[in-house]
Order: sequence, then structure tokens, then C-alpha cells
Amino acid sequence: MSAVPLPVDTDRPLAEQIRRALSDEILGGALPPGTRLDEIALARRFDVSRTPVREALREMASAGLVEHQHRRGVFVIEIPDQRLAEMFEYAAEMEAVCARMAAVKMTRAEREELLAVHLDSHVHVVNEDVDAYDAANLRFHERLFSGCHNSYLFEAAMAARSRVLAYRRVQFTVGDRLSTSFAEHSGIVMAIVRGESEHAAEQIRDHVLSAHRTSQNYLGRRAPREEDDQSSQVS
Repeated sequence: MSAVPLPVDTDRPLAEQIRRALSDEILGGALPPGTRLDEIALARRFDVSRTPVREALREMASAGLVEHQHRRGVFVIEIPDQRLAEMFEYAAEMEAVCARMAAVKMTRAEREELLAVHLDSHVHVVNEDVDAYDAANLRFHERLFSGCHNSYLFEAAMAARSRVLAYRRVQFTVGDRLSTSFAEHSGIVMAIVRGESEHAAEQIRDHVLSAHRTSQNYLGRRAPREEDDQSSQVS
């Protein structure tokens, strides 16, 4: 296969660009479960060395999108609905803890910065620019996590978020999710600015679980609610 270089994006490491491209293809169905992802072939496809490809595959394995099979290589896998629901539930609780503490601990300057990051993302909603909003969304959540002023919680929240990152990205392509996400961010920011810790926690928990339901719609699955009972070669 001839090389298909990645779009020029100096703001993101090569490994991240490759991970995003492959994750989108997996969740979009272009790379179904059972597909073998060959490191050399992918390096040739993206016109890069094997190092960023290896790093991207490692990150995707951590997120549960692929798995390394001994002496066979890396294969696309499907995350069971229940496991994905648990991953989102965990992320929602981690973010809720961060929001609760941020509402109390954030300095005035940090609150103003969080609000500015939020407002700056609106242009991407208007332009329906999923990639730009996705990047802005990550900045928003990172600012919020850092506002809890606890390095252990920050790392835990970022790790929990990384596991569902691909799903949170693709859900932005569903319906009016961009504008809905922005509106949800508005509620989160207002609660933090006002120092309403419990309300901030509730707002961000609902926000993350809403992202889960939307991602399930994208995948054609049904997201569980509280009232519910609980192979090819890439070359």
C-alpha cells in the first residue's frame, strides 16, 4: 500500500495522531474486531517510523481497543457493553471528585481561565469542527482536573479519561452533540465559579454519562440506564 501521510498537525505528537486515526476507524467499523494491525504496514501507510506506531498501539491496548496476542501480533477487539459502561462510570466518578474539589480550591485566576477555555470553544461548535472541539474539550477537562489541586486525583482522572477517549471523541459526530456538550460545560463552569461543589460534581457526572449514552448510539448499542437490569490483515 502506498504511503498516506498524516495531515500536518504540529500541535499533536505523531503517536497521538495515529491513535486518533486508527481509533476512529475501529469505532467507525472500518477496522472490525479480529483485524490484525501490523506495525510495519502501519508505519508504511502513515509514512512514519515504527516508534510512534508502537506507542499508538500501546495506548490503544490500554484503552481496550486492541490486544497483543503472544506470537501473533496486535488485533482489534470489541469491548463488552458492561465493561464500557463500567469504564465510563469510573471516569464519571473521578471527574465528579475533581469538580467538587475544584469548586472549593480553584483560585480566581484559575476559574477565569477555565471560563475562557470554555468560551473559546464555542467557535468550534458554530463551525461544527469536531477535531478542534475535541482538542478544546480536552483542554477544558485538564484545566478542571488541575483545579482540584491534588496531583494524585489529577493523574487518576486523566488515566480514567484516557480509557474512554476514543469513545468520547466519536460521540461528537452524533446529531447536535457538540452544542449539547458546550451547554453541559456551561453548567459545570457556572457551578464551579459559584463555588457550588456538589452541583459541580453532579453536573460533570451527568455530562460524562451523557457522553457514554451518545457514544453507544453511535455504535448502535443501547446504553444501560439506572432503571435497567443491571479476521483480516491491515496492509
